[in-house]
Amino acid sequence: MILKDALSSCQSRVNSFLSDYMKNLPEVSPVLREAMTYGVLLGGKRVRPFLVYTTAELLGGDLKVADAPAAAIECIHAYSLIHDDLPAMDNDELRRGHPTVHVKFGEAQAILAGDALQSQAYEILAHAEMPENLLKNQVKMLAVLSSGAGYQGMCGGQEIDLDSEGRLVSQEELEKLHRHKTGALIESAVHLGTLCVPDVPVSVRAALMEYSRAIGLAFQVWDDVLDIISDTETLGKPQGSDIAENKSTYPRLMGLENAKKYASDLADRAVAVLEAVPGDASLLKLFARYIVERDH
Repeated sequence: MILKDALSSCQSRVNSFLSDYMKNLPEVSPVLREAMTYGVLLGGKRVRPFLVYTTAELLGGDLKVADAPAAAIECIHAYSLIHDDLPAMDNDELRRGHPTVHVKFGEAQAILAGDALQSQAYEILAHAEMPENLLKNQVKMLAVLSSGAGYQGMCGGQEIDLDSEGRLVSQEELEKLHRHKTGALIESAVHLGTLCVPDVPVSVRAALMEYSRAIGLAFQVWDDVLDIISDTETLGKPQGSDIAENKSTYPRLMGLENAKKYASDLADRAVAVLEAVPGDASLLKLFARYIVERDH
């Protein structure tokens, strides 16, 4: 229950921030703003903002400082989903149980909404008011977010994913794909959380980054499992889409039961490395287990 409450609190906090931000945008293009708002506030677990907030709080940071990086990384995630659903990419018509942005607003508006949300992420972060002792970290936050979202992170992983369709890749190739496509933003979220406090010991940051790499991979392995064992209504998107698109997945590569075990082992690894982090890391530990027990 403690994790459920924490996730709910983070969802409410970042949703409130994003809702207020969208409402206060100037009247440039109401239709585009509506599409952006729909895309970023459509729902979702808010995993990445949760990791920003929880990491910052674990290290003694102020949640008000964490608001901007939490909202920024969710804008990046929302833009990636909007573009991922486009006909040129995964061609999905359902996201979180609702019509995707291009289905509701049109393909051109979806492209623009994704573009604008990507830019908005950096706008939120660059314009955020930070304490003087965090100004250097604010610049680092921009670098972390851009690296995690771009060629060296999510976008690079998406291209590897497209290139891998229709063929069975090795586990090493699959992990490279998902370390970039899914893991990079999850790692960035934890990294952003560490930058919400002025000085984090190198050993503590290293442990938290190792944690983020383990949960990032576990998250994707379990998503592959859910594509087989769950259903469209629970997932909020078409079940079986990976199989339909002939994608390489962990169950396809190693079998369903072995994939489940691999995800669980990754979660165990994530929990173990947190022993090197001072303070109460119980929420992060619970979250690692939640990743491989969730139904959507």
